[in-house]
Amino acid sequence: MKIAILGATSQIAKDLILSFSMHKEYEFSLFARNIELLKKWTEIIGLNENYQTCEYSRFSSAQNYDVIINFVGIGDPVKAQNMGSDIFKITQQYDEMVLEYLKHNKETKYIFLSSGAVYGGDYENPVNKNTLATVDINNLKSTDWYAIATLYAEARHRSLLDFSIVDVRVFNYFSHRQNIDARFLITDIVRAIKNQEIFKTSMDNIVRDYIGPSDFFQLIMLILKHSPTINCPIDVFSRKTIDKISMLKALESEFNFKYELQSSNNSENPSTYKTNYFSRNTKAINLGYKPSLDSLDLIIGEIHKILSFAKK
Repeated sequence: MKIAILGATSQIAKDLILSFSMHKEYEFSLFARNIELLKKWTEIIGLNENYQTCEYSRFSSAQNYDVIINFVGIGDPVKAQNMGSDIFKITQQYDEMVLEYLKHNKETKYIFLSSGAVYGGDYENPVNKNTLATVDINNLKSTDWYAIATLYAEARHRSLLDFSIVDVRVFNYFSHRQNIDARFLITDIVRAIKNQEIFKTSMDNIVRDYIGPSDFFQLIMLILKHSPTINCPIDVFSRKTIDKISMLKALESEFNFKYELQSSNNSENPSTYKTNYFSRNTKAINLGYKPSLDSLDLIIGEIHKILSFAKK
């Protein structure tokens, strides 16, 4: 099976590539804007000749791919906000590039990495299969751009019912390989643990659902094997969610982690304002998806790996 990966330098893409590297029956064309960075990474981890690094100019309908996975986008909320309206152009540019390819190669499967942000709204309650996407069209903010760009991409995909397109909505992803300088709640916590600092956070008890490389790989494999044509969104979920206070207490016990709860304030990571940022839409079960880890088990396991590597 031949697979093209766009945005191959994103961490979730690199984790997936490493998961695939254990299976020799796949051939990959890895595309990225920073081709030198991509080449350096593939050399460091020792990928074999089944993995070709490519500039986007080499992507064309003349190539033969069984699957295209599009990771192009912004995973860091601060970077996404700084990009402003450019995120519309970037999301649309690479999505349309794939859709044009599908017009000439209708048997190819397309997996688009979407986000829980597509629902918009305040996430006062977790989303489910009946949740409506919410856009305050008369009071748009720069923090809305990513959600709208993703919503627009998904709407395009649903209009193309003859094509096999799956939008995989990731809410929270955590891996020991990711950049811990990114501004997420979990990476802020990891930095505090590594630096033996007191972590200060609001007493708002938000709820999150974290998946990692193994369950993400499981879901992607199920989509690849699915037949016949499938055109739909799929929300990703772990075996069990975790609320912030319970997570802090568990990490305190596991890592001698120190934290302080403070009154709510506006200086905290903007992602924490989503009170219940997870989904109860379990459509993925219909594909055979069965998450192997709950959020807390994943977090503790990945943090142990981060600390272990830091000691080497």
